[in-house]
Amino acid sequence: MQRPAGEWTWRDALHRSMAGIVALVLVLMISPRLKGQQESSSVDGAPASQSVAEPSAGQAELLSDIRQLTFAGRRAGEGYFSADGRYLVFQSEREPDNPFFQIYLMDRETGDVRRISPGVGKTTCAWIHPSNQKILYASTQFDPQAVEKQRAEIEFRKSGQQRRYSWDYDPMFDLVEYDLTADRYTRLTTEMGYDAEGSYSPDGQWICFASNRRGYTGELQGEEAELFADDPAVAMELYLMRSDGTQVQRLTAAIGYDGGPFFSPDGQQICWRRFSKNGATAEIMLMDRDGSNQRALTHLGAMSWAPFFHPSGDYLIFATNIHGFANFELYLVRADGQGDPVRVTYREGFDGLPAFSPDGTLLVWTSNAAGGQSQLFEARWNDAAARRLLGLETDGQDADLARRAAVETAPDFSPADIGRHVDFLCRPELGGRLTGTLGERKATAYVAAYLESLGLLPAGPEGSFFHEFEFISDVKLGPHNSLRVGEREYQVNRDWRPVFFSREGHIDPTPVVCAGYGIVAPAGEDQDEYDSYVHLDVKDKWVMVFRGMPGDIAPERRQFLARYSGQRYKAMVARDRGAKGVIFVSGPTSQFRSELIPLAMDGTLGGSSIAVISVADAVAEVLVRGSGRTLREIQTEFDDGQPHMGFALPDVTVSVDIDIDPVTSRGRNVLARLPAGDAAAPPREMVVVGAHIDHLGQGAGGGSLAREEERGGIHRGADDNASG
Repeated sequence: MQRPAGEWTWRDALHRSMAGIVALVLVLMISPRLKGQQESSSVDGAPASQSVAEPSAGQAELLSDIRQLTFAGRRAGEGYFSADGRYLVFQSEREPDNPFFQIYLMDRETGDVRRISPGVGKTTCAWIHPSNQKILYASTQFDPQAVEKQRAEIEFRKSGQQRRYSWDYDPMFDLVEYDLTADRYTRLTTEMGYDAEGSYSPDGQWICFASNRRGYTGELQGEEAELFADDPAVAMELYLMRSDGTQVQRLTAAIGYDGGPFFSPDGQQICWRRFSKNGATAEIMLMDRDGSNQRALTHLGAMSWAPFFHPSGDYLIFATNIHGFANFELYLVRADGQGDPVRVTYREGFDGLPAFSPDGTLLVWTSNAAGGQSQLFEARWNDAAARRLLGLETDGQDADLARRAAVETAPDFSPADIGRHVDFLCRPELGGRLTGTLGERKATAYVAAYLESLGLLPAGPEGSFFHEFEFISDVKLGPHNSLRVGEREYQVNRDWRPVFFSREGHIDPTPVVCAGYGIVAPAGEDQDEYDSYVHLDVKDKWVMVFRGMPGDIAPERRQFLARYSGQRYKAMVARDRGAKGVIFVSGPTSQFRSELIPLAMDGTLGGSSIAVISVADAVAEVLVRGSGRTLREIQTEFDDGQPHMGFALPDVTVSVDIDIDPVTSRGRNVLARLPAGDAAAPPREMVVVGAHIDHLGQGAGGGSLAREEERGGIHRGADDNASG
């Protein structure tokens, strides 16, 4: 599906591989041949491949020993390392009877290269399984017309005609897995649509990929359907599935091209790039593996794409054309989104599709630096310099600040001393000092150095000021989550989601009752009692309740009911009345930004003895259909805050499987002691003084008092921490 030449945009070229874009760059701007460049070569990756011209001073700070890896064929690009760093998988146009990309595997120790794809059809976006036994890539090799399309393209090129490069998002692209030991191809996806841009999770159990399959099912409506008819990339979304092709679930739902996903080194997050609706710009995005907590890491207003994690997980590298329409440079951005992106390359032309080696010492990327079509390049990576430029240095730098603060401390109490500490602990780069984050490490480094400067001795393990500990920092969805209403099954994270404190396990088909807002509040001063369960039998049933509290009540009534409107409290009330589970619904009259409750902890580790789930309004409409009323009519009735009887929802049952896994992180305490008597033999009796240094970060984990317009902002916590 080609876009007419007069309507071509850069997004047509920017699928994850992007290799073809370099051809257009060369039309616009011819780069000089680098000094010492070979005229031609059929050898890729040989250890003796020559160096590239010296980079600029800015580039030299991060990259050194630059060398070209590939030479053969019309062009090559998009290289990714194996988990052990020995192999590199990439794509190249070099087959005489196939003008399209094919997938190749390079042994970096010997320089040997072998073709992985069968040589038929188009291919792109390859990734090596952590076991080194399988390779994932996208291909049209199963298209019955694949060979015919190859011949047509060859004839077109022979004719001497020219066309602007445009990636056609061939709907015959599927994900394919090649078994290196069995020499066998397995087709993992079969749906009509462009399935590509896939990568394995670090444990090899999952695959994240991009697809516009929804555009071919007839489910697109309104504006999205109109946009798709003109540009099939508009319907591109990210999906997660098991590495055998099962348990497919959709992660994104924005109009615009979501693509190029990669897992974080710990497998808990996914980075990708998201295009604006009109395709004019793209930004680097990050989300949790289950699709929750989606946020932008860049806000450059340019074409930013191809993000890739450093093995530390602390920062990412990506490409952007912020310096000019056809000039793509590599940049760094911190994984916490703080600070400004840092420039890596300084060369007019195309530098993109970067990837780090597993140990973080090498960078491979696609470039037209050789003065021709794109090829793969490799360089030594300076992680220490990257951290310094990104402001990721912690203990040493922050300890110096603490020592200076100690030197300046007055003998007697001084407001200026407190001011220095508050100023440091509330800095934006500490990000709210959430436990287990870089901000917490910076804060504890500061505190430890300050206490040491005052003469206190370390009291932690092995003579250290720090005591590290592991804790449950979050939760994520396990592999076994399913919801069925009657005979229809719904998709997790799109149609429904477990609430993080829910019990796990299976619940057989169970009837449902509606309890309005699910609030039980005793009478208070000048306030009547409120009971959503009067004369309502909920024993061994699901209870459907609306989130929050009635929308059309007076401010003083709202303030009174607020303490009884929390999710945990509503679940406890339902449990105490014998309910089997709670179904939270936002409803069409609510002010919640998301219909589904985010899968995020609220700072409390306690769970619930009943199942608790959140469903989209469309699912709730199915639940209430038998009542003869719409969801809006029901919620509007309860919104007036007056007593209304709950009721059973006829002709509907709900069954569910809930699987929630904990996510662990590491934090650290500061332990110091002030010796009394012989410092070498501390007394058995001691006085322990404690204080807390951590805080809420950006408030995502619960406990935040931020107003709606303040959500996602840094919680500096000066009142309860720095002055506590």
